[in-house]
Amino acid sequence: MSVAISGAEILVKCLQAENVDTIFGYPGGSVLHIYDELFKQDKIHHVLVRHEQAAVHAADAYSRSSQRVGVALVTSGPGLTNAVTGIATAYYDSIPLVVISGQVPTFYIGQDAFQESDAVGITRPCVKHNFLVKDVKDLAETVKKAFHIARSGRPGPVLIDIPKDVTAHKTEFTYPDTVNIRSYNPVVKGHQGQIKKAAHLLLEAKRPMIYSGGGVILSDAAEPLTKLARYLGFPITNTLMGLGAYPATDKQFMGMPGMHGTYEANMAMQHCDVLLAIGARFDDRVIGNPEDFATHPRKIIHIDIDPSSISKRVKVDVPIVGNVPDVLEELMKQLEAIGSKPDAAVAQWWETIADWRGRNSLNYRKNPEKIMPQAVVEKLWEVTNGDAFVTSDVGQHQMFAAQYYKFDKPRRWINSGGLGTMGVGLPYAMGVRYANPGATVACVTGEASIQMCIQELSTCKQYSLPVKIINLNNGYLGMVRQWQEMFYENRYSHSYMSSLPDFMKLAEAYGHVGMRIERPEDVGPALELAFSDKHKNDLVFMDFIIDPTANVFPMVSAGKGLSDMVLAEDHL
Repeated sequence: MSVAISGAEILVKCLQAENVDTIFGYPGGSVLHIYDELFKQDKIHHVLVRHEQAAVHAADAYSRSSQRVGVALVTSGPGLTNAVTGIATAYYDSIPLVVISGQVPTFYIGQDAFQESDAVGITRPCVKHNFLVKDVKDLAETVKKAFHIARSGRPGPVLIDIPKDVTAHKTEFTYPDTVNIRSYNPVVKGHQGQIKKAAHLLLEAKRPMIYSGGGVILSDAAEPLTKLARYLGFPITNTLMGLGAYPATDKQFMGMPGMHGTYEANMAMQHCDVLLAIGARFDDRVIGNPEDFATHPRKIIHIDIDPSSISKRVKVDVPIVGNVPDVLEELMKQLEAIGSKPDAAVAQWWETIADWRGRNSLNYRKNPEKIMPQAVVEKLWEVTNGDAFVTSDVGQHQMFAAQYYKFDKPRRWINSGGLGTMGVGLPYAMGVRYANPGATVACVTGEASIQMCIQELSTCKQYSLPVKIINLNNGYLGMVRQWQEMFYENRYSHSYMSSLPDFMKLAEAYGHVGMRIERPEDVGPALELAFSDKHKNDLVFMDFIIDPTANVFPMVSAGKGLSDMVLAEDHL
């Protein structure tokens, strides 16, 4: 006969059944029963962050850098509201998370009780789904549903809100082997007729282009994508969220497209006659103005797990709804069955691309007396042999990292794309390190972003997380300053950081190693020392004092088309 156990114990057993090994969280009154049960077991490791936002960011990066669902645990009221930024960040990048929030007892809900907040209502716009568990008998099945929804179809965060009395009540425990949600059945296999049509279009193309996004990374489709691209011999671009899906050092790779993409990638996107879009959504930062994009006729094939993303911003000719690796596998079969090779005119297309590449659009101004941020990232790539996990915050440093660190593997580039959340870099590095023990983890950040979650230096000390922080310090909100320079006649309204801490001393105050690098000739030695065996077990905070006038180029201004690019050569 089964013995009744508490809701808190049921929750922990459910997480164990889902093979969860790490939770990022912060305790509070509504979740103390859960924390007590975590204390009694040793299968799940709990990481005590210093702010709930960081808990969700860390769980997010844990998921991004692995193939697992990240888990965060927060208390009710301010615990939940502090977590919302992390939840929204994961939602806009389709990251599978399960966030567990405490809630006031069921009999207090709706009475403005201490630390009560409407978790379901507050998070509804930024979760894939959410649950309020009012009966302990529903808890196990709810957890099973949450993990299933988070990881299947187009992934995303799922919230489980659990009142404190539910964690105290008892019932018999059984964890379901499977779950059936009648209204939720994502399509996996693509339509055979559409895939066949796509195969013929690709083989007939004279100016083809492959455009892949974050969906390739999330569905672990980098291998079939690479196989397809090499079979066809077509040029390929990866979006900001898709970097690493195809090796950046390969000759077919065109660089990143969009607002800060390469000249060759954007020109090829504009002037191709057949565009194969895979796990990408034609967002504003990639194609610029949709009306301008539509003035260049082309046939578009769009593969995506989410039917709502197809023809959302750009009308497509061959829509294929399905799981990316399954569709790519079938597409390869169709191409091989047809037997013919791509049109011979593709060779002439490559000659055109070579001319575009000749513009060397990632060239940047050199200054022998000042550290250039681009040079720091190039040296970081060299010192880490291009094999590090690189997290970033949001701003100029994010773009420099995306442009100059050549990612050859998927899940190595961890950044906030859709929401563009400052402060993610350090907690992301923490999550990556837990998902990939022993890995080299570098956080590329800026002096403004790093201060938004800098308290997590304390977490890194407690758990001995030897991440390396590359702070590109220009004394400004860099991207804001760049826009003010270009579009607001140099009116630097509140973009200057006039009171910065001594980051070297601050890192040392937290018990870490601090460095301040001010001369170009010291960049290489500093990075080599930080990543050497001497500091293998240390968090090293490198504060690089960079040229404050350095801007991110190429650039497509907001509202402009991809052809309207401003190149660095215009400002050299």
